[in-house]
Amino acid sequence: MTKLENKEQKLNQLLKDMKSVVIAFSGGVDSSLVLKKAIDILGKNNVIPVVVKSELFRNEEFNQAIELGESLGLRVLETEISELKDINIVKNTPESWYYSKRLMYSKLEDIRKNENFNYVLDGMIMDDLEDFRPGLKARDEFNVRSVLQEAHLYKAEVRELSQLHHLPVWNKPALCSLASRIPYGESLSFSKVNKVNEAEKYILNLGINNVRVRYHQNIARIEVEDNDLLTVIQNKKNITLRLKELGFDYITIDLEGYRTGSMNEVINTTSLKI
Repeated sequence: MTKLENKEQKLNQLLKDMKSVVIAFSGGVDSSLVLKKAIDILGKNNVIPVVVKSELFRNEEFNQAIELGESLGLRVLETEISELKDINIVKNTPESWYYSKRLMYSKLEDIRKNENFNYVLDGMIMDDLEDFRPGLKARDEFNVRSVLQEAHLYKAEVRELSQLHHLPVWNKPALCSLASRIPYGESLSFSKVNKVNEAEKYILNLGINNVRVRYHQNIARIEVEDNDLLTVIQNKKNITLRLKELGFDYITIDLEGYRTGSMNEVINTTSLKI
């Protein structure tokens, strides 16, 4: 038995022991694998995917998650959180992630209780332990289980298993709150979040798979993978025009390229309380 097969067997056993689960389902590759495996092991009647709508995530992602869940023959529950009504989140400090996760897990825990199910699951993976993740504290406070972590699965392994199980999102780019585009200390607002959202959607429509548009007041810092740099340069006039229409004065390309969590590169995690 291969190392990956051993990990999948571990995942199967974890799910079997849980008997009934509510899953925080974003439609990304990680939570999709959790959902697929839960269906296979527990059956559809013992699995409830919950899609959470927020001002800090794209509506398109919300709708796609619902479609994917329903395509697997499941009853998909929809719920909503208002992150921009929480002052602790609007302040946009590193600790704000804790309050965002707490808001989400609280909703999921209410659903679990109402449905009389045993556990709430999320899609955290081993890679998440390598970055600053204050949301882990909120997860633990609500006794949420990260079964992919418990099975010691990394992103590359999750993608491999997802492809083996014929999940259409196996190679989908990583999702993250749009708040991650705005520097810590810069308060959040719908206007700022929408600005980076619309900028990214425009660039994605050029055929680019992974992009982050980081907000630095009147400067847009674009992150793309190395193989997409030429596409950005070839379309620089149109990109510049569109982003200036959105309110940016200066448009730049980050030479370090696309990477998740780049806003965390400037913080000292040892000094944080959460």
